[in-house]
Amino acid sequence: MDVALKLLFSCVVLVFVVFVNDGPAVCGGEAMEPLEMVVDGAENQCPSFSGSGNGGAYPGDTEDDAWPMVQKKGNQFVVNDQPFYVNGFNTYWLMVFAADESTRGKVSEVFQQASAVGLTVCRTWAFNDGQWRALQKSPSVYDEVVFKALDFVVSEAKKYKIRLILSLINNWEAYGGKAQYVKWGKAAGLNLTSDDQFFSHPTLKSYYKAHVKNVLNRVNTFTNITYKDDPTIFAWELMNEPRCTLDPSGDTLQAWIEEMAVFVKSIDSKHLVEIGMEGFYGLSTPNKVQYNPNTYAQQVGTDFIRNNLALGIDFASVHIYADSWISPSITDAHLQFTKSWMEAHIEDAEMYLGMPVLFSEFGVSANDPGYNSSFRNTLISLVYKTLLNSTKKGGAGAGSLLWQLFPEGTDYMDDGYAVVLSKSPSTSNIISLHSTRLAIFNSVCSWHCRWGCKKKDNILDAFLYHDDL
Repeated sequence: MDVALKLLFSCVVLVFVVFVNDGPAVCGGEAMEPLEMVVDGAENQCPSFSGSGNGGAYPGDTEDDAWPMVQKKGNQFVVNDQPFYVNGFNTYWLMVFAADESTRGKVSEVFQQASAVGLTVCRTWAFNDGQWRALQKSPSVYDEVVFKALDFVVSEAKKYKIRLILSLINNWEAYGGKAQYVKWGKAAGLNLTSDDQFFSHPTLKSYYKAHVKNVLNRVNTFTNITYKDDPTIFAWELMNEPRCTLDPSGDTLQAWIEEMAVFVKSIDSKHLVEIGMEGFYGLSTPNKVQYNPNTYAQQVGTDFIRNNLALGIDFASVHIYADSWISPSITDAHLQFTKSWMEAHIEDAEMYLGMPVLFSEFGVSANDPGYNSSFRNTLISLVYKTLLNSTKKGGAGAGSLLWQLFPEGTDYMDDGYAVVLSKSPSTSNIISLHSTRLAIFNSVCSWHCRWGCKKKDNILDAFLYHDDL
């Protein structure tokens, strides 16, 4: 641990000790009094509880067999009723790598490296339909070797105190997706003309429901815990980036979301559920479409606010890809879009949805014209700072998941977005610092402190924004 981090944690310990003894704290030469947390002018006092509250491998965690579920309270994630702000990552191919003994060690490696920089949530695929090394070879027919590989992923995540968001199907053809379900339907004699009929045809919906049921009721062969009872799982994701261009009105996709969210909850009422949306605004909010990256985004059948108001949806997801949506060439416009895109969705989550919003994919490709690692660091820092502006107010900006984290030796899987921590020390430091800040914030309320987040120069601002920590 470097000198700066030692100083930070010394201050944190001092704050803890002094508050326990009901006195003012001094850190960096300034006194701090316990204050009220204010959100939009209203009191929002920290609840009382014990434990670290960060959901990851930090001092104060409960024993493994008592690891609590992540839940939602208002616009925050909570663990043991304590705010849980997320710094996490994506590594989608974990199950496929775990299915092969020669690559299984990379699963443990990426969890170990992620844990070392304080990342607490990983999003990955719980599907591979009809493809090479498929989990689901045909409707409700599974390869047990691959299912055991998913068991291993869940058990390793638990070992490193990393929670998992498990996505249940892809909108895209990679790893099968809705196109594979349509192929299965055609093979069964159904008259199907579009992959988007996945969302409306009763037989295809029954295939999806069967997969959901099989995954949620799976008993892990490593831990003997049923998936639907395992707190290692942070949330279920209905689909990765659903779109239904066949029906730009959004009605078809809305009906599917409403049906499937309730279905998941009927099997598993303990875990959180999210859709997997990119965050595009649709026809129900014409005043919001100005925030879309382009006009096409309004024509793909998604509708951010309407979709997330569906019964059974616990939090909103948003993706951020300025280089795909605006221009592949790196410009400052990418940063401007990212900031306004995030702020618009955080506001929506607070004003209309009353739920947390997780920016569950963001990144920039090394293949983009004008790319350099300095721009990547700037983008990541911007995402983190925008979230901290929400966090310090107790807002709905609940966290982010970098796309994507790779261990060394997996370059052949790189889509341009891979971050290898051991090869990117400056990026690793930014990630680690953000994790530290969130861990401090998540722990604040366990000390029974009350913070005035709008008072200038208070100690929380020092922790969250001082660039030299």
